[in-house]
Amino acid sequence: MTDKNRSQWDLGRFIQTLTYFEVIPFLNWIQKLFPDSAKDNQNKPDGAKQVGVILVAGATGGVGKRVVRRLLERGYRVRSLVRDIDKARSILGDNVDLVVGDITKPETLTPLVMANIQAVVCCTAVRVQPVEGDTPERAKYYQGVKFYQPEIVGDTPENVEYQGVKNLVEAAAKYLPKTDEKVLFDFTNPSTEIKNIWGAVDDVVMGGVSESNIQLVEGTALFAGNVSTANSGGFASVRTKNFSPPFNLSGYTGIELRLQGDGKRYKFFLRTDEKWDGIGYSYSFDTDANTWMNIRIPFADLIPVFRAKTLQDCPPIDANKISSFQLMLSKFEYDGALNPKFSPGDFALQIESIKAYEGKSFSQFILVSSAGVTRPGRPGINLDEEPPAVRLNDQLGGILTWKLKGEDSLRVSGIPYTIIRPCALTEEPGGKELIFEQGDNMRGKISREDVAEICVQALREPHARNVTLEVKEGENSSNSTDWQRLFANLQPDN
Repeated sequence: MTDKNRSQWDLGRFIQTLTYFEVIPFLNWIQKLFPDSAKDNQNKPDGAKQVGVILVAGATGGVGKRVVRRLLERGYRVRSLVRDIDKARSILGDNVDLVVGDITKPETLTPLVMANIQAVVCCTAVRVQPVEGDTPERAKYYQGVKFYQPEIVGDTPENVEYQGVKNLVEAAAKYLPKTDEKVLFDFTNPSTEIKNIWGAVDDVVMGGVSESNIQLVEGTALFAGNVSTANSGGFASVRTKNFSPPFNLSGYTGIELRLQGDGKRYKFFLRTDEKWDGIGYSYSFDTDANTWMNIRIPFADLIPVFRAKTLQDCPPIDANKISSFQLMLSKFEYDGALNPKFSPGDFALQIESIKAYEGKSFSQFILVSSAGVTRPGRPGINLDEEPPAVRLNDQLGGILTWKLKGEDSLRVSGIPYTIIRPCALTEEPGGKELIFEQGDNMRGKISREDVAEICVQALREPHARNVTLEVKEGENSSNSTDWQRLFANLQPDN
């Protein structure tokens, strides 16, 4: 199709673009005049953390259900591993992604369960209850072991605390990303990323008539369309909505694109604020026709631009607040120079993944264990001063002994980890000051709410990598917690 008969500017598509990206909120009501496009408008992303799955095992337990809630509140994409869907729905609600599996049965930890995981939080535990029974809501159990004579019901500590954890660790090792990279978009796994996050930004916004789109095709994201120079146009692009909160990629060297092109020269953009027409950080790259390539884009090589004009006094990109991503085919390079490989007409670029590379790995497997796991049989231990679980370890099937073996299976796996050993768990609201120690000598109590928060924070803190910690609450309430200081004071495991 020639430029001449493509030169009719499309007002509807112009409005659709601005409305999809929420450039002018006032236009939202105008979009209703275009029924075909209104149905494509989606809410902006909940946050950068949603493009990677946090798998929570033991998601219906006292700590697990709180971990799920807190992750969702912070915009993470969460998958809950459960054994009973109906029970899980009654506890977690209808809007939680549930998958059926049992850590004691490795054959149930399928690719469907483990696909596209960024991290695992394991809150599984054997079921403990009073010898004389409990209420359906486990009211006696939640009072704490010290108030009743306990027994194990259901599966054994060996199967759950050791073999089950070991099964989950081995499955996670196959699917977690490499420790020096972070998968931002994985288009090989069908999802709602395209529909909800990516949209076209073509030269229609400047009066042109180029047209493109992005869609999932054969395990890739296909950016394709027709670029025209009519009406002084000459670019087509796809861009994400702004992420809030933004991506924090400050620990990485740059972005890696896995793609197959058509021999044309494209641009890749990152932005660090939410302005529609603000500063972009650009990088041009060539493609070989019908050839899969890995394109690495160092943050240091990004060029700050405004409408394809380079900005000489602009600071380098701040990689800890990446708010949007964009791919573009343009007639121009920078400052009026022409793209040497540009030609109007049809184009196609397939993208398999977008990753951050050469980074510092954060904790990827969080295991909730228990204080006291090393104390049964320890020389010099005064059992009268120890928590009930230590005193009753043998009567409870060696529960702490098997928990320790489960910890060890994680330590030797090569997966970055955080092992949390809480003291006696309570149903209190939490919010007290927290005390971290190492060496397994701590006694005390801590709210399940606070343990759940530690799990979430451990995913963010680089100092939480490859550490084992005991935790209890202090006497005083705390309005804020210095998580960086708490984790920075810990020593990595030998």
